[in-house]
Amino acid sequence: MSESFDCIVLGCGGFGSGALYHLARRGVRVLGIEQFGIAHDRGSSHGETRIIRQAYFEHPDYVPLLRRAYELWHELEVESGRQMFHRVGMLTTGPAAGEAVPGTVRSSELHGLPLERLTPQEARRRFPTYHVPDELSVVFEPQAGFLEVERCVEAHIQAAVHHGAIVRTEETVQHWSCEGDTVRVRTDKGEYSAARMIVTAGAWASRMLAELNLPLNVVRKVVFWFPAPLRHHAADAGNCTFFFEVNGGQFYGFPSIDGRTLKLAEHTGGETVTDPARVDRDLHPTDLLRVADFVRSFLPELNPEPVRHSVCMYTKTPDCHFIVDRHPHHPQIVLGAGFSGHGFKFTSSLGEVLAELAMESRSTLPVEFLSLGRFGAR
Repeated sequence: MSESFDCIVLGCGGFGSGALYHLARRGVRVLGIEQFGIAHDRGSSHGETRIIRQAYFEHPDYVPLLRRAYELWHELEVESGRQMFHRVGMLTTGPAAGEAVPGTVRSSELHGLPLERLTPQEARRRFPTYHVPDELSVVFEPQAGFLEVERCVEAHIQAAVHHGAIVRTEETVQHWSCEGDTVRVRTDKGEYSAARMIVTAGAWASRMLAELNLPLNVVRKVVFWFPAPLRHHAADAGNCTFFFEVNGGQFYGFPSIDGRTLKLAEHTGGETVTDPARVDRDLHPTDLLRVADFVRSFLPELNPEPVRHSVCMYTKTPDCHFIVDRHPHHPQIVLGAGFSGHGFKFTSSLGEVLAELAMESRSTLPVEFLSLGRFGAR
């Protein structure tokens, strides 16, 4: 006999944990199925920290989602009694005709967001960790900062369980199907049914939704921690998160939060992953080349030899915007996929959106620009 629920969530990482929480908070009888553990390191929601910002250079249409995300992160902090969001600001620098700085300014102006324009000299004086060349443009977003990624996932799951959600970990989905108005899921440990289902499977989304032939490309991303012994490297000394668009690449990072190391990585690039279960987690010399060159040029006080690394995955769409929509053939199924390496900050607000789409067939937030239809799926 299968167990029956109102809704099933496949994948309980960043977005799945957010959806699970918002469903349970609504009183929905919900089951979350996760093939690994909670806040695991096998997917895309691990590595201590994620940047959060509102003046979104990728597209100004994300800003309403971010405003709601800020509200919901605060609510989750209050409910859990744990701080997850650290508002340290963000330094963004790049060419005046590039993507990052003009896009940040555009979102700021369209949505009335606070943003400071700095000269490179002012940026170097205020944030001595970073060497900003005179030819680059610079802006500082004071409301930006970073999230503690594992703590966020854990808090969403714990709060969801408190509200009545059931979570099954170390359980792998083998098959799902729709029979009339019922969704049936078979795993390696049991069978379940529900009236609704949300698929937030990360790098496994293409496999879970194979019939849609989603245009997703999974890439391997290596993140590094470099020695950062100086006082001004630290977040509690006024250092901030950063994003540099330079030399044909984009690099991002964080202030030191442990007083010993500073985390940074390249946002661009990455090798295609054919099987997310077998992604190469070893460090190779070629993984470090471009990041080490960046460190030498723009964070010259750091030793360009990292003390540790981590490997995660980006699941990218062709336009690097998300897919948040209902299934084109099975309207009782909702999918969140293709978050393209910049999605985690949205897991609070898009978790709410996914719950609304599943249970009410529409969202109160503007997500039409993230529909699957832009790829011709409808």
